[in-house]
Amino acid sequence: MTDVIRTEALTRSFEMGSTTVQALRGVDLVIGRNEYVAIMGPSGSGKSTLMNLIGCLDTPTSGEYWLNGNPVAQLGEDELARIRNREIGFVFQTFNLLARATALRNVELPLIYGGITPAERRELAADALRQVDLEDRMDHRPNQLSGGQRQRVSIARALVTKPALVLADEPTGNLDSKTSMEIMGLFDRLHRQGNTLVVVTHERDIAEHAQRIVTIKDGRIESDEVLRSAPASESVAESAPRALEAE
Repeated sequence: MTDVIRTEALTRSFEMGSTTVQALRGVDLVIGRNEYVAIMGPSGSGKSTLMNLIGCLDTPTSGEYWLNGNPVAQLGEDELARIRNREIGFVFQTFNLLARATALRNVELPLIYGGITPAERRELAADALRQVDLEDRMDHRPNQLSGGQRQRVSIARALVTKPALVLADEPTGNLDSKTSMEIMGLFDRLHRQGNTLVVVTHERDIAEHAQRIVTIKDGRIESDEVLRSAPASESVAESAPRALEAE
């Protein structure tokens, strides 16, 4: 199995006045292509810090991080921004959609920076919305959509660049129980199609949709529990993430 994520002795500390807070204390983690992993932990455990490092939203104090075999721990902000845009699809608890833009336009946004023509952007965005069953809501704005539909738009936006990794931060945090299960059912389907998924959550029932549950406590991995083996992929050839492009 090809590694999508590999960290070795990853640490992150923060200066709080005269005190140094150790948020991560030497994390070793490997996530392979087409794995579905949940990261759990209580508030203050370090799981959000780990998510920010995996998502290239922050840089470690020490240690190494490779994404698709490429070292990213010491990259500058421009290189990190390129990776965030092309290689990682983000799904947030608060959706982070532009209020005045249609669903189609919201999904197009990551493609604008890639030199893709408007016609191709629209085609790719429409296809991503079809993947999340929103082909009949492409021209709707966020205030015309339910919470579950808005999260589906967010997921389509995460998928549109065909990233190496989809990283979801508490993706059901603002949804009711029924809608939460619908969204997790969608994640299950996307995993079967060949996507690599990492979900950060504090809810055990949400985490149990994943293949593995990695539990963080006091900045260290407390446990790494395998729940099930990988399913047969529906369309790995079409969905397999590409390698990082050379600069």
